[in-house]
Amino acid sequence: MPEADVVYSDVKFTREREIANGTISSLAETTYSEVRISKTQPSTELPVASQQQAASNGGSKVTSERVALVVLSALLAAAVIALGVTSHQNIQTMGRVQNVTDDHEAVKKNLTETLSELKSCYKSQKICPQCPAQNISEPCLKCEEGWEQHEGKCYYFSTSTSAWEKSRDECRQQGGDLVKIDSRDEQEFLDLKLREKMNQDEDKFWIGLTDSKQENTWLWADGSPLNTSLSFWSGNEPDNWKGDNADGEDCARMGEKAGAAYLKGWFDKSCKVSQRSICEKAAQTGRVMLHCSSLQV
Repeated sequence: MPEADVVYSDVKFTREREIANGTISSLAETTYSEVRISKTQPSTELPVASQQQAASNGGSKVTSERVALVVLSALLAAAVIALGVTSHQNIQTMGRVQNVTDDHEAVKKNLTETLSELKSCYKSQKICPQCPAQNISEPCLKCEEGWEQHEGKCYYFSTSTSAWEKSRDECRQQGGDLVKIDSRDEQEFLDLKLREKMNQDEDKFWIGLTDSKQENTWLWADGSPLNTSLSFWSGNEPDNWKGDNADGEDCARMGEKAGAAYLKGWFDKSCKVSQRSICEKAAQTGRVMLHCSSLQV
């Protein structure tokens, strides 16, 4: 408890004395004494302990706010650093994924080219049954650039147009002749190819079939007769229509862009009309190199 302020005051005490003659007289005899009087007025000052506690509470509040601010700043800095590291890792991961994708596409392209060479072989043979780790060479049938291979033959689909005789001469200059269709499979192959290459329905192609020597006797360019069981005339063809030429239609062309009966795509036409053409020649014998440790057929 805090010590009270003290006020000092002089106090006089009077005591009666008895006189010898029996009279009582009042003699003033003074006794001094210290008297401590506590002020009754309330003190406006806080107790020291309360002041210290208040100061302590204020300081603690300021310190706590500073600590919280420092912790928050540290967390924010850590979050920024973590975000930066994550972004950098994501960029590196995307780069690795792109590299893997590029490598995959390169391998896929290489494998596709290799398989394409294998498919061009006329006879399918098993390669390396024991698969020794060495390079081997296998016979393979190939076509020149610009020619398309199918079943041991090479086909050239012209982009320019000419009359039937001139088209045949152009094929001969390239070592072939106008196409001779020997099978249903060959007709199907050519029919599908022409559907891709034709720009319109009249954009048809000369084939090596004609009855110019004798009407209704159709011969291939090599002189062999048409096998009627392997003829693919469309509808009422051949009709020898004389609208384009008084001599009628003595040469055959083929091709249907769409909508025709399956494989039935031959038409007779005046040999003097300009059309595109299909040249044919035997495929060349080549060799393909394979490595048994990585590929088997």
